[in-house]
Amino acid sequence: SSRVVQLAHPPIVFCLAPKTLAPSARHPILACWGPPIREERMFKGFAPEDVSGQNQVKSSVQRGIKQSILDTYPRLEPVFKDIWPKDASMVIAKCKDHITLVVIDKVPKFWQQRDGPWLPTLRLLHMYPSMMPKVQVDKGAIKFVLRGASIMCPGLTSAGGRMEEVDKDDAVQVLAEGTEHACAVGVMTMSSADVTKINKGICIEQIHFLNDGLWKIKELN
Repeated sequence: SSRVVQLAHPPIVFCLAPKTLAPSARHPILACWGPPIREERMFKGFAPEDVSGQNQVKSSVQRGIKQSILDTYPRLEPVFKDIWPKDASMVIAKCKDHITLVVIDKVPKFWQQRDGPWLPTLRLLHMYPSMMPKVQVDKGAIKFVLRGASIMCPGLTSAGGRMEEVDKDDAVQVLAEGTEHACAVGVMTMSSADVTKINKGICIEQIHFLNDGLWKIKELN
């Protein structure tokens, strides 16, 4: 049966909505203040056939990956043995687009593109929702998030948006207003302070979202 483990986390900082919107502006997540929206296609259409190989790695490599994950998500330390048991079978799966998956007992748990940060799968994140900082977009943005759109600053500073204090390059989970669980995982392209101050351009490059190809893979054989 599934479970949810709440971990300690800092308070959420609420952001003020911008005073005015340009008459031509659409929904804040698609506002015309900055670069055009682009859709991340990394896991769109992703399937088991896109895994080119699965390999066991040396214990020293496993330790390095574990430490890197814990350095990124220190809130997981009390429960990490449940996520990655000592006697578990662990393999590294190499996939298209320079993606690497950490697979524990056939279940994808974390992933990385090139030398970027290790990010959790949404299925793992839903079990440990306090493992990483949260940002929230308002209700009108959800259809764009679930289409894979990168998120722009007004999507977080509008009414219904909110942020924890985060730095540039931090991994974050994205929730939609009124929902309990994250619908996406992404990486900040600027700090939360700059999101509020600049309030234009892309602030989160969203990479893994609900019902994309990675979400649909519960196990890798």
